[in-house]
Amino acid sequence: MYEYHRQQTEFLSWKIVPARLDATQAAWFLGFEPTRFQARNGRLVEPLGHPARNSTKFFATETLEQFRRDEKWLARASDAIASYWRERNARKQQARGRA
Repeated sequence: MYEYHRQQTEFLSWKIVPARLDATQAAWFLGFEPTRFQARNGRLVEPLGHPARNSTKFFATETLEQFRRDEKWLARASDAIASYWRERNARKQQARGRA
């Protein structure tokens, strides 16, 4: 856990951000937890190019900067992530009830 926070702190202290960020960096840049963001980022932010399903996804920093300043987008993204996890947890509860 310490290493994770060290990496996040180091990333957020960069004076010049690269033109493209991976999903973890994109989540940090936007203020989301990476595990929460990655579950839904395909519908909220389009990755660059046409990556394979199992490959590393990269996102344009310029686009992320626009989203970062858009309060409506941030609210929509927050709602979508909350909804995703609410539905996922409900499915887990249903599965436990059947067992």
